[in-house]
Amino acid sequence: MDKVNDKLLIKVRGWIDDEDFSKLVSIARYLGRNGRYSYFKLDLDVINSKSLNVDDVVDILESTGAEYSEDLIEYLKSSIKGREVILSYDGSNIIARFNFYLGSLMGKLRDVLTYRRELRAFIAKPFKYKELLSRLKGLDLNIRDETGFKLNNPLGYDVRFTGLLRDYQEEALRAWKLNNYRGIIALPTGSGKTVIAIAALASLSQRTLIVAYTKEQLHQWRNSILKFTNIPEYLIGMYYSEEKRLSPVTLTTYQTAYRYVDKFAKLYTLLIVDEVHHLPADKFKFIAEMLPAPYRLGLSATPYREDGKHTELFPLMGGVVYYKSPSELAKQGYLAEYKIVTLKVNLKPDELRTLNKLRRRYRELVGYARFEDVLEAARRGDEKAIEALRLHNSMNLIIHKSRSKVEKAKEIIERELSRGSKIIVFAHYVDLAKQIAKETNAYLLTGDVPADKRKYILNEFKKAKSGVLVVTTLGDEGLDIPDANIGVLVAGTGSRRQFIQRLGRLLRPANGKVAVLYEIVTKGTVEELQSKRRKDVKLDDIM
Repeated sequence: MDKVNDKLLIKVRGWIDDEDFSKLVSIARYLGRNGRYSYFKLDLDVINSKSLNVDDVVDILESTGAEYSEDLIEYLKSSIKGREVILSYDGSNIIARFNFYLGSLMGKLRDVLTYRRELRAFIAKPFKYKELLSRLKGLDLNIRDETGFKLNNPLGYDVRFTGLLRDYQEEALRAWKLNNYRGIIALPTGSGKTVIAIAALASLSQRTLIVAYTKEQLHQWRNSILKFTNIPEYLIGMYYSEEKRLSPVTLTTYQTAYRYVDKFAKLYTLLIVDEVHHLPADKFKFIAEMLPAPYRLGLSATPYREDGKHTELFPLMGGVVYYKSPSELAKQGYLAEYKIVTLKVNLKPDELRTLNKLRRRYRELVGYARFEDVLEAARRGDEKAIEALRLHNSMNLIIHKSRSKVEKAKEIIERELSRGSKIIVFAHYVDLAKQIAKETNAYLLTGDVPADKRKYILNEFKKAKSGVLVVTTLGDEGLDIPDANIGVLVAGTGSRRQFIQRLGRLLRPANGKVAVLYEIVTKGTVEELQSKRRKDVKLDDIM
């Protein structure tokens, strides 16, 4: 028997106790004893059926004192299938199928995988792709990756960043890199977030998908990429509405990215999301969840959301890695100095009478219940709560659209125009914006202004040395008027994010420039509380 020449043959000298014998026959067939040796032959079918790997087999051989040929290990490496996981992609989820029972190993995968009984397999959202691979490799498994996803997908072009970063921009870029090329950079409007993102794109040189909120912003992004890098225009594609061209660097809107996320999933390894505070909305969150891109950069004046959903950004994008307030950058000279002037006005007598009447009816319906509780009751179909919400909305409209506010806005506009100022009026409501624009002979931008007319209005206002532009919430998305120095907030919300964005529209630096944001609030109403709340802009509690 000692003449048997077989790579799978092993032998043990001397007497074998029951425990060692049991270990050996779990992986080999006993051939018998000859002289001083007991002979066994490794059984590959048994080893593979138990999903053992080479290390498992060698551990048994070493612990029992078995002797084997020098080339056995290499032969085993080529013959043992071992513990294996097959990853596939069904268009929505990563599917993970294991050829062995996970047992205690599931504890190391629980937060990235979920078991689906109907599939008899595990699933993970594509955004967890990199983390899933890392965990599986740590378990020393054979991984068959059939997803088509990539951890690296180079642009295939020698990209150079041709701009210059300010010191805080370099700090922000460095913080993002140190966070494994993931995270949110929160900087005020006008501080150059786009330039930082383009420097990040050039640094990584990966195929990139950029998601912005409006079509106008997509064109601004393309122009900035061409300005600050050597990337040729033919490598930059626009994917929205009627223009749909996939390129190594592709720019798309939130709405389009949501509809066509499956087309982007296997193509891009760097995801840049502008105005990332929009992402936690149920519809748009889908974009970040369905893309496997391992490198992610979010940009926002502040990612804070009043509904608390900003916390959902962190697992999707990597958390806030860098933040500077408008006042910090203004002190350093990177943004214009600014003042915030709060002006209080009284409701007109008839407005106050109507408001008090509505308020009494509201109390009759829900008493002094918290608004959140009234809202929840309305969602459940409570008729009193539904009527109370209608009354609440009517009260807010009286407060926000008071004629006193319009008169005060006109007064400010006339005074500032006499000084040669360039003024942006934030009116929130379309009818209020139209009224102010009509009474002050101002340019008007609302969400329903056609793209060509919008472009014309913006160009005309940019060319003017002095003038007035009235905008609604949708109208001021992506607004870029560098020399505007006066803002008038006529109606808005308590949103800190929105307040910072609107202040930021005025902060482009210029010699001797001191920007002023006037906010007009109705005295003795909820607007006074909203005014206080929206000026509390610290992010320390969410970072």
